[in-house]
Amino acid sequence: MLVVAQISDLHFRGDTEHRGRILAVLDYLQNRCGGAANIDALLVTGDLTDEGTAEQYREAADALVTDIPTLTLLGNHDDRAAYRSVTAPDDAADPYAPVDTALLLDDLLVLGLDSSIPGRNDGELSEQTLAWADEQIAAAGERPVIVSFHHPPVKVGMPFMDSIAQLDPTAFDAFVRRHPRIIGLVCGHIHSPSATAFAEVPLLTAPGVSSTLNLPFEGDDVLNESQPAGMAFHLIDGDRLVTHFRSVI
Repeated sequence: MLVVAQISDLHFRGDTEHRGRILAVLDYLQNRCGGAANIDALLVTGDLTDEGTAEQYREAADALVTDIPTLTLLGNHDDRAAYRSVTAPDDAADPYAPVDTALLLDDLLVLGLDSSIPGRNDGELSEQTLAWADEQIAAAGERPVIVSFHHPPVKVGMPFMDSIAQLDPTAFDAFVRRHPRIIGLVCGHIHSPSATAFAEVPLLTAPGVSSTLNLPFEGDDVLNESQPAGMAFHLIDGDRLVTHFRSVI
């Protein structure tokens, strides 16, 4: 059985409170869970920073240190060029191109797709990104596939977040349906754990590390400040996916 941990919406911004929540989650993964001895991959599914500045990405790089193989995705609060300036300063690629990543394990392919749109809060998975993902799946043989991204492709019952989800997921729907080895879709953005389906495949959203957002009946404010940081553990047993959620004080 493989274990993929997921954390999302960290919103590094230089303040002690946010950093404390993030460090508590990383400590839980590394020390309580045993790090790479028990966790095969770590997904950070977007909104790594709050304002997408190079300074915030340097803060993130200094803090996000574990022995777990890690995929980091971008969200609507992130900036592709600033992210690359810190993580890959010598990369000659277009600094504003999608930041798409993949992690190939012995028995699993994990894809990290960039659903951010520069300068916007809603998202999309571009033709370029989906074509790249097609190639990764084709090269992975018969391995099952987990696809991760930031913006949900369906409504989740949170009116504000539903207004800034993926714009038109039609192409993504077709992508998922033509790859039967995809066993799960995981994303962030909504700062709330949830389970649904998209293109007849399980879709799981991660709780937020930095904060939790309210459902309409939980209060008039968007932000729910009473909730601790959270994470997801995705267990992969062959072609079967089981997800558990945890809160970290």
